[in-house]
Amino acid sequence: MRDMGRSDDPRVQAQLDRLGGLSIQRDTLGLDAIRELLRRLGDPHKRLPPVFHVAGTNGKGSTCAFLRAMLEAEGYKVHVTTSPHLVRYNERFRVAGKLIEDARLAELLEEVFDAAEGLGCSFFEITIAAAFVEFARVPADACVVEVGLGGRLDATNVLEPDVLAACGIAALGIDHEKFLLAPEDGVPQEPMARIAFEKAGIAKRGVPVVTVAQPKQERQAIETVAKDAGAPVIIASRVDERDLALPGEHQGLNAGLAKAMLHSQSNIAVSDEAIALGLRTASWPARLHRLVDGPLTQGREVWLDGGHNPSAGAILSAHFAGHGVHLIIGMIEGKDPLAIIGLLGDRIRTLQVVPVPNFPSHPVKAFGPQAKAAANIEEALLNLPSDDYPVLIAGSLYLAGEVLRLNDEIPD
Repeated sequence: MRDMGRSDDPRVQAQLDRLGGLSIQRDTLGLDAIRELLRRLGDPHKRLPPVFHVAGTNGKGSTCAFLRAMLEAEGYKVHVTTSPHLVRYNERFRVAGKLIEDARLAELLEEVFDAAEGLGCSFFEITIAAAFVEFARVPADACVVEVGLGGRLDATNVLEPDVLAACGIAALGIDHEKFLLAPEDGVPQEPMARIAFEKAGIAKRGVPVVTVAQPKQERQAIETVAKDAGAPVIIASRVDERDLALPGEHQGLNAGLAKAMLHSQSNIAVSDEAIALGLRTASWPARLHRLVDGPLTQGREVWLDGGHNPSAGAILSAHFAGHGVHLIIGMIEGKDPLAIIGLLGDRIRTLQVVPVPNFPSHPVKAFGPQAKAAANIEEALLNLPSDDYPVLIAGSLYLAGEVLRLNDEIPD
């Protein structure tokens, strides 16, 4: 079950209910269904403004945020599709700079569901098809498209060289093993080489593939796939994180990737001034995000992060190095309970476990003997001792969305 948010518009709610009944992905990934669906819809993916296509395990969403901010700083209108949403499904459709309105969303989803009859499409295939239909319909100067899962067989990988400005690959790690490490002939067998192979599958002939600096094995896999596709490879340099709006040392990599993607292409001009402004103004909620003073925080220092894998744990560990922290965590089943707490280690002053709304979640015992259960975020915050240690809420983007809603920080 997925939380799409609720709508007072019955037409919108009807479509959200239909989406909620779909599987997120097929058991076996592939592009046949999405290609047929798009064909029935008039191949909107072939009529998009220049597209920046971003893959990776960690940091691809932040990279998309930097790209959007830099392009908009130049005065361009930008379409963006990212996932998952935090509070409302509408967040997946930023159309010429604004989130899609409910009335148009209902019409759009009805059109796509009708066209998908008999194809057995997944949640993500319906979503991406809808995004491409709207992005082709509404004029804009550029598109930013985040890969959903992997790259090679992701629904976004129907994009063709004619519309692509640049492809980007952010930091890599092990995630979604069921799909990305599924046995298959003719693919790398070592796990991280396989992950890199899958992500690099977005490479297209003549389109620059820009990647952050990767370990040798991953870099070689990316270079091999790109060479086979006829795509040049560019290694991005990191940006000084002190110049960035988004906190964390890791954002220097993501900002550098976005900057290098813009520099690598000639489809759309972006000045150095716009790039600098975008780096200083980018926003990406729920990723090492300090909450504003609101109904939840009550004047306390509270940080929010949707990270749920060891790479995210390493980022959080670096950010809170030398500091104690009260951790409130919720994780959906299938994720590693130690991914966050194992790396924060003895910096955790108190550890409370909350359920992730609308999803099967790990129980308190999965987080060790020091963990205590709380019924929800509000109760967990009330349970905290009165001291000056910061609070970190982490473990799930779905939980993060609930926190933003409760603190009146709904993304717009």
